[in-house]
Amino acid sequence: MKWSTFSSVLAAVASISPAVATCPVADVSIVRHEGESIGSVHRVDNFDLYTSDPDECGLEQKYDTAVLYLTDVFGIQLPQNRLLADSFARAGYLTVAPDLFDGKPAPEDLNTPGFNLTEFLAKYGPQHADPIIEKTIKYLREELGVEKIATTGYCYGGKYALRFLAPGRGADLAFAAHPSLLEDVEIANVTGPVSIAAAETDSILPPARRAEIEALLKKTKKTYQVSLYSGTQHGFGVRANVSDPVQKFGKETAFLQAVRWFEAWSN
Repeated sequence: MKWSTFSSVLAAVASISPAVATCPVADVSIVRHEGESIGSVHRVDNFDLYTSDPDECGLEQKYDTAVLYLTDVFGIQLPQNRLLADSFARAGYLTVAPDLFDGKPAPEDLNTPGFNLTEFLAKYGPQHADPIIEKTIKYLREELGVEKIATTGYCYGGKYALRFLAPGRGADLAFAAHPSLLEDVEIANVTGPVSIAAAETDSILPPARRAEIEALLKKTKKTYQVSLYSGTQHGFGVRANVSDPVQKFGKETAFLQAVRWFEAWSN
């Protein structure tokens, strides 16, 4: 099944009998902000992988494209990350999210005594993340037979969403929300379509840096998109305060931005 618009996705979800589907279907949005996640964790090589399958929702899978979900520093252990991976499954995409932090992600409160973010990022830099992502891509290609891979990355993961769109790295297109530590060369080397969702208030991705990223993407001659969401802060793509309607809209619309990007450019 292929849905070309969000409304058709909702129609498909609404038509599923609760007796058949294990996913909640009463909500008017396919994006879940709370509740139990429906995916599962299993071991691949020497790391854990969170997998969310459209079959778990009683939906048909888009077998030719899978979503490689690259988390923020809070990892697959963060409920919001799992729920967002599940939301991609509801949109019809097999979604896998590797544990990039050996089961020891950053605490939800980065100001927790004894936690040093600089040391954490140094420990879990490309020398650590690259092999895990490479093995995940190999697993998708060789074990699951996936033809195309759409990377979606948030904050920390946004860097790698573009990094693995370089020649020979395995991804076919990318979406990143409020990416951090993204280097110029990683932008310049992309070989496929790139979509970015940016927060209005973001010290990591301020207006000047957004302009630089846009200029670098333009030079690649690849299809690209950079969308700015007012009333949002860094992290809104995953951890928005959904009691605030502006932030809730931003999170959900950034998700739909990713889904529409994948639908448009993975065919």
